[in-house]
Amino acid sequence: MSGERELNVNDVVDEAKDRADKIRKELTFSFKNLWNPEDEDEMKSIMDFSEAYKEALNEGKTEREFTDYTERLLDKHGFKRFIAGEPLKPGDRVYEILHGKALIAAVIGSGDPLEGFNLVGAHIDSPRIDLKTNPMYEASDLTLLKTHYYGGIKKYQWVALPLALHGVVILKDGTTVKLRVGEDPEDPVLTITDLLPHLGADQMQKKASEVVTGEELNVLIGSIPFPGGDEIKERFKLGVLQLLFEKYGVAERDLVTAEIEIVPAAKARCVGLDRSFVGGYGQDDRVCAYTALKALIDLRTTPKRTAMVVLYDKEETGSGGVTGARSQLFPSVQKRMVRSILGREPSAIELQDQIEKSAMLSSDVAAAFDPTFSSVSDPLNHSYAGRGIAFYKYTGARGKGGTSDANAEFFNEVTRLLDDSGIPWQCGELGKVDQGGGGTVAIYQADLGMSVIDCGVPVLSMHSCFELTSKIDVYKTYIAYKVFFEKMRE
Repeated sequence: MSGERELNVNDVVDEAKDRADKIRKELTFSFKNLWNPEDEDEMKSIMDFSEAYKEALNEGKTEREFTDYTERLLDKHGFKRFIAGEPLKPGDRVYEILHGKALIAAVIGSGDPLEGFNLVGAHIDSPRIDLKTNPMYEASDLTLLKTHYYGGIKKYQWVALPLALHGVVILKDGTTVKLRVGEDPEDPVLTITDLLPHLGADQMQKKASEVVTGEELNVLIGSIPFPGGDEIKERFKLGVLQLLFEKYGVAERDLVTAEIEIVPAAKARCVGLDRSFVGGYGQDDRVCAYTALKALIDLRTTPKRTAMVVLYDKEETGSGGVTGARSQLFPSVQKRMVRSILGREPSAIELQDQIEKSAMLSSDVAAAFDPTFSSVSDPLNHSYAGRGIAFYKYTGARGKGGTSDANAEFFNEVTRLLDDSGIPWQCGELGKVDQGGGGTVAIYQADLGMSVIDCGVPVLSMHSCFELTSKIDVYKTYIAYKVFFEKMRE
């Protein structure tokens, strides 16, 4: 009898476990790591995609360079410059460049343009160091450049590194000179000097934000004086100016109006013995820009709704300026394309309705959970490297300050589309509630009346000189954007 009771008890326990497993499978939800090394075809696709992405990072280290790179890529794949007023038909591939630092590209859909577009928006500026308007000076037999950092950086990360100089200079005759020094193996590099530890006792007592101040980010550019001896005024500065003039035709006056940026000289590299990460400068947010562009380029059939990629500038400083997301240039281009598709002048109400019926993914990088610094994160509500594209219903700081906070209907609509298409995704937010925070461009599209939600690739070491992305996240984000272009509200 005792054996029968024991058997019955075991049966009851097993039945309860089976019921719990069934209910757990039906009711609970979690995000899984996506690496599957047994799928050799997918592994090859991931690795091949990352190689092309690394090339994009190396070619486009500034917003101007990335715009130039994008133009070459679009031209190669049959896109043409958009000319306002010229008719557009389904399947046409067009783009428009805005002041050399932002871009809109589109594949024209087969449906009524007044029913809205599917857009992915990303920014192509990154934290960096800019030259001041009057940058060059000499001190103690050295020639240096005064700088002003751009965006949110940890200043101490930028010292004692090989740096490259990129930018454009407009000469007095109107000629544009493009500078790119420090990228080729034969090029010299620049650097910002640091204090030796032997004399750094006082420095090491400072807060991290004060270890190196903004005014100490002075770039060493040379030390060979102009020939002629000590009687020559500012001869060290003059020696460098002579080199600039001989090679580029650039005089000191030309530097005043130039746009010159200092960026890390290192190339993008594979990271990890298994090569599972891409490491490189400027992945915030060019990883999202590149994946969106590739998704647009790789559309093989004409989508029902026009698919559009919007690449903004100035996000790292608040999205102001003529090429920032707050500029009316971007919705104006969208409206001009609507006119060209319709072949008539739509009313103001029609154009506003078109904006409101459009759907947008605000594509900016997410913070990947870092176990080394886990104390600043909520592990249940954070995005992870290796789990695919990450959706952020809201960004902002502390009390959600500075966020659009996507509505539940749109969040569900987008993620259900991915579920139905077999595309994995995850969600998260930027750290613990009171720890800090950040914003994206989503709020500015929401201000126009557009449905929008934040999403993007999780990044480790964000805003550093060497950011990290998981290759599978990069690839899966590309796939997700392609599905969004093809099927959203079709």
